[in-house]
Amino acid sequence: MKSSGSKPSWTDVKSKLAAFDRAGLIGLVHDLYATSKDNQAFLHARFALGGDVLKPYKATIDRWLWPDVFKNQDTSVAKAKKAISDYTKAVGQTEGLAELMVFYCERAAGFSNDVGMQDVAWFDALLRMFEQGLKAIATLPEEARPAFWARLDAVRGIGHNIGYGVGDGMDDLLTEYGVDD
Repeated sequence: MKSSGSKPSWTDVKSKLAAFDRAGLIGLVHDLYATSKDNQAFLHARFALGGDVLKPYKATIDRWLWPDVFKNQDTSVAKAKKAISDYTKAVGQTEGLAELMVFYCERAAGFSNDVGMQDVAWFDALLRMFEQGLKAIATLPEEARPAFWARLDAVRGIGHNIGYGVGDGMDDLLTEYGVDD
């Protein structure tokens, strides 16, 4: 038995869950569902419920990568990336993942261009997501790739407007992944 001061782990939770009956588990999931919108989005995505399961994840990405500057909202790369991580845990379908990564790039580049962002860490995160998006797109069926590549090509154009080598970095990545052949 663990002391009362030790930190509980998944193993501890799992052993408690083993004692639940079906009704108890459903009740627990209901309580988790009612607790937060993140839990709701996770369950909706996991069970493919509702219309667009990507919508709440895109809303989070949009909020943190293109905030309302007139309301003094801030940006957060970490919170935007967490939405992609949460989707991966919920479903992780490659096409949905590629969509969220490309959407991330579109929003981050668009906001940078719109407000004149001058943050090297932001640009580095954008380039890393651009590359991750290319990797995800490469795993898709051949017929699904061109639409995503076209969207990333548009992001590359914005990247050249931003400066700081962003567009050049995107050029290099597109060439590296054989998109510019």
